[in-house]
Amino acid sequence: MKNHEHKAPDDDLLPEYNLTALGQPVRGKYLARLQDGTNLARLDPDVAKAFPTDEAVNTALRSLLKTTPVS
Repeated sequence: MKNHEHKAPDDDLLPEYNLTALGQPVRGKYLARLQDGTNLARLDPDVAKAFPTDEAVNTALRSLLKTTPVS
C-alpha cells in the first residue's frame, strides 16, 4: 500500500471572519415572505432620499398610474 498524505483543502476564508457569530443556518427562514408574494425593488440612493418609506413610494406610483393609461 502507498502511504498517501491527505492534504487539507486550500482555505480561502479570511481569518477575520468569525464563524461563531453567524450562528446556525435556518432552513426556510424566508419561505413565508416568498410565499406571500413580496415584491421588492431596489431604489437608487437619490430616489431613496426622495421616498424614505414604502408608503411614499406607493403613493407616488399610484399618482403616476392615474396619469398614464394602463395596458
